[in-house]
Amino acid sequence: MAIEHIFDDASRVMTIVSFATFLGILGWTYLLRDERDFAATAALPFADDDVEDDYV
Repeated sequence: MAIEHIFDDASRVMTIVSFATFLGILGWTYLLRDERDFAATAALPFADDDVEDDYV
């Protein structure tokens, strides 16, 4: 059937697009990372330890 052929082609195209997106995310994460950004983000939970809460 022609409709089954269209769905098979669409499935192949979506698989390729999904894989390309996955590779793009991996490349963006590992190739364009900056250690200073990670250090600043890792320190965020400890940034407000010295501030008293007014709503307690």
